[in-house]
Amino acid sequence: MKKHNFSAGPCILPQSVFREASQAVLNFNGIDLSILEISHRSKEFIAVMEEAQSLALELLGLQDKGYKALFLQGGASLQFLNVAYNLLENKAAYLNTGTWSSKALKEAKLLGEVVEVASSKDANFNYIPKNYTIPEDADYFHCTSNNTIFGTQMFDFPQTSVPVVADMSSDIFSRKLDFSKFSLIYAGAQKNMGPAGTVLVVIKEDILGKVTRIIPSMLDYKIHLSKESMFNTPPVFAVYVSMLTMRWLKNLGGIEAIEARNREKAGIIYREIDRNPLFKGFAATEDRSIMNATFNLTDEALKPVFDQMAKEAGINGINGHRSVGGYRASMYNAMEPESVQVLADIMKELENKA
Repeated sequence: MKKHNFSAGPCILPQSVFREASQAVLNFNGIDLSILEISHRSKEFIAVMEEAQSLALELLGLQDKGYKALFLQGGASLQFLNVAYNLLENKAAYLNTGTWSSKALKEAKLLGEVVEVASSKDANFNYIPKNYTIPEDADYFHCTSNNTIFGTQMFDFPQTSVPVVADMSSDIFSRKLDFSKFSLIYAGAQKNMGPAGTVLVVIKEDILGKVTRIIPSMLDYKIHLSKESMFNTPPVFAVYVSMLTMRWLKNLGGIEAIEARNREKAGIIYREIDRNPLFKGFAATEDRSIMNATFNLTDEALKPVFDQMAKEAGINGINGHRSVGGYRASMYNAMEPESVQVLADIMKELENKA
C-alpha cells in the first residue's frame, strides 16, 4: 500500500532523491566508495558542497547579490543563538508567532535587549500579528515565516530599514518571495530540503562584522564563510541529499513551479475543512499555511473512527502537536496532490458515515 506521509519533519522527500541517495550510500559517482566514507576534503565532496551552495542561491534568486550560502550543523535551534551572537550589538526586534520564534527570542535575550514587537500568544498563536512597529534603532528584525505547530504563515513582511532575519525552516523553497529583502535566512533541512543534520544559512555579507563581542569560532559566521562551510567536518550525507533535492526542484521548474503545486494541495485540504461540518480549522483563515494545515474534529467522539480510516488509507503523521491537538497535515514540496486528495476523501467518507 502506498503511504501518504504528512509528518511535520523529518518528512517526505522526492522518491527520485531517495533512490539516487541510496545508490550513493553503496557507490558514490562510480568511485567504489560510499558517500558516507569519502573525505569531506576530497574533490568529489567539494564539488557537492559547491553545487549545493550555488543551487541554494540560484533558487532564491540571490546569485551575484552579495549573499553566500552555508551548510552548518545544530539545526535552526543553534541559529537562534548564532543570529544574536553575530548581529545583536544593542537591541533586536522579534515577532513572536509560535513555539520556534519564542525559543529564538529566548536565546537572543542572553546577549542583549530584545523588543517583542508583537505576539499572537493571546490566541495560542492561531494568527499572524499585523500593524506592529519595528524600532528604527534595532540591529535587526527577526521573524518566523511559517509556523509548523500552529499552521500559520506570513504572507506579508514589513517594510523596514532594519535588516530582516527569517527562520524559513518549514517553507524554504516553497513559494516565490523577494528574498533580497532579507539580510539573513536560515532553514533546517528536514522539511523541504533534506534529512535532519544540516541547516542552510544564507547571509548578506555586509551585515557581518558590526558587533564588538568576541564570538566563539563555531558560532562565527565569518569564520564559516572563510572556510566555505568546512571549518569543521560538515554533515556530508545531509548536504548531499539537500543538493539532490535542490537539483530536483530546479529541474521541476524552480520555486515558481513548486508554489503552484503547493497552492493546489493547500486548496484541496482547506476546501474540505471549510465544507465539511465535522471539521474546523485551527489557524485564522487569512494566515493559513500552505505547508501545514491544522484542524480539529467538531466531535472528538469520532476520533477513533477517523484515525482508523486514515490508517487504512495509508495516511501517516497527521496527529497534531500536543499544544494544539487535533490534526496537522504537513504538505511539503515533495508531497503529490494525490496524497492530499486521499486525506480529503476520507474526511468526506467520515461525513457520510456519521
